[in-house]
Amino acid sequence: MDTLQILRGAEKNLADKFSQLEEIAYVNQLKVLKAFQDHEVREYHFHTSTGYGYDDDGRAVLEDIYAQVFAAEDSIVRPQIVSGTHAISACLFGLLGPGDELLSLTGQPYDTLAAIIKDLPGSLVSKKIRYKEIDMDAEGKPDYAKIKESVSINTRMVLIQRSRGYSERPALTVEEIAILCKMIKAINSNIIVFVDNCYGEFVQEKEPLEAGADLIAGSLIKNPGGGLAPSGGYICGVGQLVEQISWYLTAPGLGKELGASLVDKRWFYQGLFMAPHIVLQALKGSTLLAYLLEQYGYEVFPTWNEKRGDIVQAVKFADAEGVIKFCQIVQASSPVDCDVKLEYGDLPGYRDKIAMAAGTFVQGSSIELSCDAPMRMPYCAYLQGSLTYEHIRYVIEQILKLIIGNKQI
Repeated sequence: MDTLQILRGAEKNLADKFSQLEEIAYVNQLKVLKAFQDHEVREYHFHTSTGYGYDDDGRAVLEDIYAQVFAAEDSIVRPQIVSGTHAISACLFGLLGPGDELLSLTGQPYDTLAAIIKDLPGSLVSKKIRYKEIDMDAEGKPDYAKIKESVSINTRMVLIQRSRGYSERPALTVEEIAILCKMIKAINSNIIVFVDNCYGEFVQEKEPLEAGADLIAGSLIKNPGGGLAPSGGYICGVGQLVEQISWYLTAPGLGKELGASLVDKRWFYQGLFMAPHIVLQALKGSTLLAYLLEQYGYEVFPTWNEKRGDIVQAVKFADAEGVIKFCQIVQASSPVDCDVKLEYGDLPGYRDKIAMAAGTFVQGSSIELSCDAPMRMPYCAYLQGSLTYEHIRYVIEQILKLIIGNKQI
């Protein structure tokens, strides 16, 4: 049996699963479409602005659309936010002060976020903000008993990392986030529930703010940018909190009234409009990859039939060499930089060397097909994104050819 026959057989077996994912994408597409229509988007909203950016109607309408789509009172959507970590950092530094306590409910955050919380000069901890983290339980789920014990009178904010990061633990679903929100608010309704929503947008029909969270943040070169946004990040949530964060991003009293749109805003509008469909492409591809690799004895997280909370697909290997071979297949199958030979290297904010396959149109865009991994145990490659299902299907075919040819990955 050739590889295309194997792929087609797998797709037939996954037809019901794909149909479920398509229905979620349809719900989210209608949600986005309604927001565009409600705010009467016009071509002039896409135009750039200069200087202070006063009266930038296109910027304001885009932020209103994000607020509606993510069920928020207010939002900040800016190309000047350089990454998801930057958006999250702005929320933490904008809302927390000396003596406040930040409690991570999902264990140690991923590398770049952990660094700004506790490791680097100028971190939250260096500014007298207390920090605690509650490890996940043996099944990789939130440890509800320990969380209840750990919330204190000083707890100002709890942090929930929705995606798995560089770990084997499952991404959190919106339903699991709702349980955490309800539990925290029952202890103290004034505690800010903040969800790092990176990689999770449009994976389910609802978003964390609809589950009781106060604040979410993420990157525009991940899910909500739809592969078109060239940079940027977003913050959505309770109006008072968003305003306070905006004062940190610019200056007290200035807030989100300033900020010129130096880039054509069509990329941000059209990217958001495309996002539910693009996320669907990534989810179908990750499901197919998980299904087939399971058949050949690989350990994958999540398994093909698990409910997904993000777009990330982790694949476990015996050693670091297996990881980089897998990443190299992704790189060699990319439309950009397909001839680049990968090696583990140092990247800002990461404590271990990283292999990163990202032959992308937007540098570092992980809603485009990409794959990265730290050089540490457990040796897992983390694949995410794909602008088209056909692209990730092709990559899976290349992987199958190696496996069937008895060539070890």
